[in-house]
Amino acid sequence: MSPLSFFQRLSKSPTNPKPVLKPRQFDVADLYAGPLQSGDSATAPNRALDEKLRQAYFWIVNSAIISPHYDIEYHDGPAQRYQVGDSKRLLTLPSAQSYSSFVLLPLLTFATRRKCLFVGGPGRGKTASAILMGVLAGYPLKEVRRAMQHGHPQMTIADLLGNPLPADLVAAQNMDDIRIAWRSWLGMRVKIIDEYNRIPTRTQSALLTLMGDNYAEVLNHVFECPDSAWYLTANDDRGGGTYAVVEALRDRIDVVVQALAFNPRFLDELLLRIEENIRPEEFVPAEIIFTEQEVDRMEEEIRAIQVPRELRRRIEFFTSQFELFETAGAQFEYLTKDTARLAGVEWHALTAADNGRDRLKDLGCQTLNGLSVRNLMTLLLYAKALAYFRGNGEVELEDLRQTLPFVLHDKLQPDLDAPFFSLPENIPFRADRISWLRHLFDQACAEYERLNLDRDDPLAELEADFAQGLDGLSERDTRTRLAQIERLIGERVKGRKLYGHLYDDLLKLKYLHQRYTNYLHWLRAQA
Repeated sequence: MSPLSFFQRLSKSPTNPKPVLKPRQFDVADLYAGPLQSGDSATAPNRALDEKLRQAYFWIVNSAIISPHYDIEYHDGPAQRYQVGDSKRLLTLPSAQSYSSFVLLPLLTFATRRKCLFVGGPGRGKTASAILMGVLAGYPLKEVRRAMQHGHPQMTIADLLGNPLPADLVAAQNMDDIRIAWRSWLGMRVKIIDEYNRIPTRTQSALLTLMGDNYAEVLNHVFECPDSAWYLTANDDRGGGTYAVVEALRDRIDVVVQALAFNPRFLDELLLRIEENIRPEEFVPAEIIFTEQEVDRMEEEIRAIQVPRELRRRIEFFTSQFELFETAGAQFEYLTKDTARLAGVEWHALTAADNGRDRLKDLGCQTLNGLSVRNLMTLLLYAKALAYFRGNGEVELEDLRQTLPFVLHDKLQPDLDAPFFSLPENIPFRADRISWLRHLFDQACAEYERLNLDRDDPLAELEADFAQGLDGLSERDTRTRLAQIERLIGERVKGRKLYGHLYDDLLKLKYLHQRYTNYLHWLRAQA
């Protein structure tokens, strides 16, 4: 096989084999129901795009990006595990189809049109991976390269967005007469910014508007950008470039992917590319290039993936662990880490006063902050995208467990002075953010199961009653529900330490109590 054929080869077999459906039997009644269709013809278009996405993934992994790191592990039954080295680190051989985060997460970003940050040392393939995403969107390779923005200390807003035409600046009588020569990359559906942490702070502010609100503004002229997948690169994700990255700009990034070290056992593949003068991005198979309409439809299908109630409860429980900070406020609603951060109070002084809980057991003590609404929305979307990529109709617990560390990588900040990180067995978590976040989620799930919250959740019944609405609810039933809420609060707070999940439950009970109280006042006014 010629090298060119190797780089353009796509597998003929399904990338995610499923049981073959038996053909639907012919029924005479079908003659009166309209044109005859095969049993699976209605679902074939829906399967086509997720299969195409998987084909793109496997082509990139097998032919384009040399990334032999299968760190997103799935299992179908027992897996082989080996303890290695003095530290007894586990080497796991997954028993089901597993994936490389360095390729999969950018591809899911492409499918959902979100924002991905590549981090890692120079020459690890960060820019090459981003360029491949632009080619998958149907753009010529030269256009992708020319449209890529390279961060540098002298970069101005005009460099980033565009310039007013000089003749108009001289002749114009008002701002509306000035025409703007917008940069062509603004209209692309894949946007790439290389070394974004070398962009000056003022230009970062313009980039923030572009990424957050999807428009560019120069001299009161506005350019509306299409929905796009964003790819940014940085050699240091802690802001170690020429300029510190604006916090709000970092918060707009949805996932962070680390470019892991090259394995020299794959040196032959590098040699082949040198000898044949081949760059994989120049030979992307036409079968895996997506049209704009296909990306639109793929995003709709991803959003339609279901998230089961049991899984949503685990997300709620996990999220509730981190915001509570009992010594940060006096009023119950303000007992949060956000209150402490906004006040600028010395963190160690507040943690020293927080001596009522087991700081080793409490997961919230491991972090400096909680999670935002944007973080949760991103987590849900990427979990849906991973389930879609795997050919499933609903999110599984493992989908959430695998996406969560990459979504929260820059969002949930560890408190490295917490007792958890001082234990010898937890020292690696001080540096390995991905493993720490996954371990944190596993700990939350274990606590959720210990409390048996899938079967014994008193608040769930009250939520179900409230979800039916208040129309037609009598005054007597309203008083009964208020009494139930008050009784449950009394039971939950009796002789208990205040932990994050209990704090959020109490706030939800107060919310329900207030809604019923307002409704009761309305009923009295109608009498």
